[in-house]
Amino acid sequence: MEKKPQYKVIVSGRARQMMAYHVRFLAQKSPTAARKIKNDLMDAIRSLHQMPERFPFLKADFIPPNKYHKMFVEKWYLILYQVKNQTVYVDYIVDCRQDYGWLVR
Repeated sequence: MEKKPQYKVIVSGRARQMMAYHVRFLAQKSPTAARKIKNDLMDAIRSLHQMPERFPFLKADFIPPNKYHKMFVEKWYLILYQVKNQTVYVDYIVDCRQDYGWLVR
């Protein structure tokens, strides 16, 4: 049986701050929902240690082609990450209900 390669996953400080902001904001309305989304985001990020290429590339006018993969979590959150060699770099965690045009300009 062939062993699948394991990737190292690194979450940037910016992505950590973005996740903390989303969780804190949601916690004001529902601490239970905030815990759930935090766990869902963390589980999704951890899953990238295997087959991170399974998600498609982000296509945007101002982002170089084939730079960021995009993964949706629940229906509102978008995780953008790069794969370089055997390392996954999580750079952004975006709430799609907010204006994130700044990201693709």
